Amino acid sequence: MRFLLPLCLMAACLLSLLPGCEPKENLLTTDSGARLEFSRDTVMFDTVFAQVTTVTKRLWVYNRNSRAVKVEQITLANPGGTPYSLVIDGDEGPAANNVEIRGKDSLQILVRAKLGPTQQTEDKPFLVEDQLKFRTNGNDQDVKLISYGRNAYFHRNEILPCITEWRNDKPHVIFGAVLVQQGCRLTLQPGTRVYAHAGGAIIVKGTLRVNPDFQPAGEVKPDDRSIVRFAADRLEPAYDEIPGQWAGIQFDSTSRNNVVRYAEIKNASFGLLVYNPGNQQPRPSVLVENTVIKNISGATLSFANGGQAFDGAGIFSFSGEFTLRNCLLTNCGEYAIRAVGGGQYSLNFCTIANYTPLFRRESGSLDFTNEAVRANLANPIQTSITIQNSIVWGSIEDELAFKYVGTQYPVTVLNSALRTKLYRTTLGVNDNLINVNPKFRRAPDNGFANKFDYRLDTLSPASNRPARGAHVDFDLRNVPRSATTPDLGAYERLNP
Repeated sequence: MRFLLPLCLMAACLLSLLPGCEPKENLLTTDSGARLEFSRDTVMFDTVFAQVTTVTKRLWVYNRNSRAVKVEQITLANPGGTPYSLVIDGDEGPAANNVEIRGKDSLQILVRAKLGPTQQTEDKPFLVEDQLKFRTNGNDQDVKLISYGRNAYFHRNEILPCITEWRNDKPHVIFGAVLVQQGCRLTLQPGTRVYAHAGGAIIVKGTLRVNPDFQPAGEVKPDDRSIVRFAADRLEPAYDEIPGQWAGIQFDSTSRNNVVRYAEIKNASFGLLVYNPGNQQPRPSVLVENTVIKNISGATLSFANGGQAFDGAGIFSFSGEFTLRNCLLTNCGEYAIRAVGGGQYSLNFCTIANYTPLFRRESGSLDFTNEAVRANLANPIQTSITIQNSIVWGSIEDELAFKYVGTQYPVTVLNSALRTKLYRTTLGVNDNLINVNPKFRRAPDNGFANKFDYRLDTLSPASNRPARGAHVDFDLRNVPRSATTPDLGAYERLNP
């Protein structure tokens, strides 16, 4: 036994001199046939605005060999003038050298782009290409990088000149906010496109006029180039229907005589907001005609100058006045229309189709109260509500609420289709349809999961109703309405 310890020490020394048994996947191969594989052969970015950074996309580089490979060089083909930037295995830079990938393992590369402006003055997409090149054991491989860019007018926290007209030859992109000063005016030509970066907003202390003089010659289809469109600046398909990407359009207490016609407002925290918490007179007013407001949701919006925090809404009013004709409001996560602090509200031939299929909504689509916004104001605030020839429908049993403080304010609901349990008796007069499904062509409650169509089905009980109230000769798409038996809502059904 006395020789056992010395023998163990000698054996340990001898073992240390033997070659190591390194795992096979760590051993480098120099075989010229050892090539890489990629998760895609092209990294493509959908249309993005010049000077706006794209989303980040992932490229996976696979080593299918049983042994490790050393990638001698990973680089952009045009490193000095490319708009593309890389993060290679966690390190940011235009290139990397001698990167080892273990056998049967992979490497992640993150790619994004920021396209510079071109000399083009017209609104035509331009192509920006580069290549991500790899050299491994003498083999050259590449992955294409492709982006389609668009030039635009950029507005960064801008106070607009007093009389401003936005042209329609290129999109307008908003960073931060643009301000229309009191007593000033912003006019948008037919076909103007406005895109806002995250949190972007249009603040109107003066007057906003959208398509004020547009007179269509025939039917205005959803893709008509004359429609003025407001949306977020992420143009990738994945962002096309995502609410809350930008703030919205806000009218302050000094705003007057606003007109929004033949427009689409989508993917915002609120669509149109009147902010007059002090109930200043005359109230700010907005006329909205032939307009679609959709995909709206705002999680706990706050207003720094008033201290209030509220949810989002397609139409949001603090003591304002809204007149809506031929309008569609849909997929509004909290409210389609919310009015706080009284005001005057009129809906005629409008469709509220509020299903919110991607998230749960607990509040009714229409919510009105005459309670003062601020504690130092007297209750109740003067309020008047008129709903006629319209459809108020959605995914919950009570889609409208009239909340009173003190004296009940006047509410007129005439010849409309309503979903309500609370008011099924009081509103079951004046030719109203109560809790009768209007039967839209394509909606979640008749089996459709996407691509909704809120025109009426041929068997709709909301079709061919006796004319009541103020008639509107043409519908949202400028289709002539029947003079005696028009359809309810924003759309007149064309006879086959």
